[in-house]
Amino acid sequence: MKRAKQLPRHLQRELRALEALPDDQIDTSDIPEITDAQWRNRKTGLFYRPVKKPITIRLDVDLVDWFKRQGRGYQSRMNRVLREYFASHR
Repeated sequence: MKRAKQLPRHLQRELRALEALPDDQIDTSDIPEITDAQWRNRKTGLFYRPVKKPITIRLDVDLVDWFKRQGRGYQSRMNRVLREYFASHR
């Protein structure tokens, strides 16, 4: 897995200083308010791409065939099923 590049020290200091500020001291006047329509039509997770790890796994043939019959992206669908199971059993 690739390690993220570490921020330069001056940026780390700046982020710590911003983090320490109380919310009422942060100037957000240059940020436009979001309308209800914008909030309803928002898109989330567009830039989130978790790191994938190639593995070898043995699965029942009928299970793999069923996922493959669903078309392209069958491995992503398998991953989503496993992720949903994982999330519900944490």
